[in-house]
Amino acid sequence: MSEAAALARGAFLRRGRRLEYFTVGWNAVEGGVAVVAGLVAGSIALVGFGLDSFIEVTSGLTLLWRMSVDADEHRREFNEKRALRIVSTCFLLLAAYIVYESASDFWSKKAPEHSAPGIVLACVSLIVMPVLSRAKRKVGHALGSAAMHADAKQAEFCTYLSAILLFGLLLNAIFGLWWADPAAGIVMVPIIAKEGFDGLRGKACRDCS
Repeated sequence: MSEAAALARGAFLRRGRRLEYFTVGWNAVEGGVAVVAGLVAGSIALVGFGLDSFIEVTSGLTLLWRMSVDADEHRREFNEKRALRIVSTCFLLLAAYIVYESASDFWSKKAPEHSAPGIVLACVSLIVMPVLSRAKRKVGHALGSAAMHADAKQAEFCTYLSAILLFGLLLNAIFGLWWADPAAGIVMVPIIAKEGFDGLRGKACRDCS
């Protein structure tokens, strides 16, 4: 690698680290607010959204570790595959949890309380996540990093979850539809599970170059 290329890669690594520090901080706050608000309101969709945020914290920390060992070219591919396996397994566990809780709510016809904090959080996430996803995708392309590309997809995927969550919360708040919340949770499951299986099969890195 030439000196110019090494300097350019170093600049993108620093940018990537800044993005991941923001990811960890943002999602830690987002996850805490969502889980607490979800438990208070009895909203499985909101709790599931919060748990997804904590998965993104795990992903962010994994990417920070990945970039800290970037100089070891011989282990780059191994490290990225390890990162993908960790995050993908977390996604599958989350999908199983949401299925169980949503099915329980459907069975008991449990109606969640209205959650203004959840609605505000979903709106803010709809603004933040697309911007973060685009920034991470640019860095991932520059570095040729499968792990960073997968992390960008997770931020994009969080945008979809935010929209689903907001729709379910609004239906419950405006029309009193008790089933909207567990239904929103069920709609999240195929998206979450697909990301998990794609990561385990290595498909998450197909567009990284």
